[in-house]
Amino acid sequence: MPPEARRVFAAERLPLLEVYATSLATAGVERGLIGPREVPRLWARHLLNCGALAGVIGADLTVADVGSGAGLPGLVLAIARPDLRVTLIEPLLRRTTYLSEVVDALDLANVEVVRGRADELHGRRTFDVVTSRAVAPLERLLPWSMPLVAREGELVAMKGSSVADEVESVADRWARWGLASPRIEPIGADLPDGGTVVLRVAWAGAPLVSLPVGPRPRRAASGRSRRPRRPR
Repeated sequence: MPPEARRVFAAERLPLLEVYATSLATAGVERGLIGPREVPRLWARHLLNCGALAGVIGADLTVADVGSGAGLPGLVLAIARPDLRVTLIEPLLRRTTYLSEVVDALDLANVEVVRGRADELHGRRTFDVVTSRAVAPLERLLPWSMPLVAREGELVAMKGSSVADEVESVADRWARWGLASPRIEPIGADLPDGGTVVLRVAWAGAPLVSLPVGPRPRRAASGRSRRPRRPR
């Protein structure tokens, strides 16, 4: 555990984070949820950056993590912030099985694991904050995520350095979809990996139950094996 962890996380939460980090480095790798090359930089690239996200979310809120994967950032948020009520949304059984096992092992009473796609919850559930990390470009992420955002809530998505280009690519749709102008905020700049960027999007008008979205990638619909992707 790097020394920066004591600055990002409360001391009493660090033992749980260490257990989770060990699980990612062992069972997470063995079960194909995280790449072996990521193990040496689990803290610097993943846990600390997700911890920085925990620092920009308000108190006592409901949070949905779309495409939770191995639990980044959702599980880190739940561990770091026991005041948050976190729902991990993930369609793949092997991942939800792992997430449920970690939740039980860490006795996280503030976490719910939901197996399914985000759009399956449209019109049924809303949350104060909807987050995600390396799930999809904005043209797909917004239609999947925004219908889950409550009227006074917001999307707070972890994105890469090209987020400004993504925002520009859907610039003609913000007003049409009833979205307020997005805000791009760097977080964790003083962390070893240089931190990350969050995109914050709120509603300008009444929330929509659904937004128009193009067809899903064929490999996702068919259930065929996927090409390797950035670990989550």
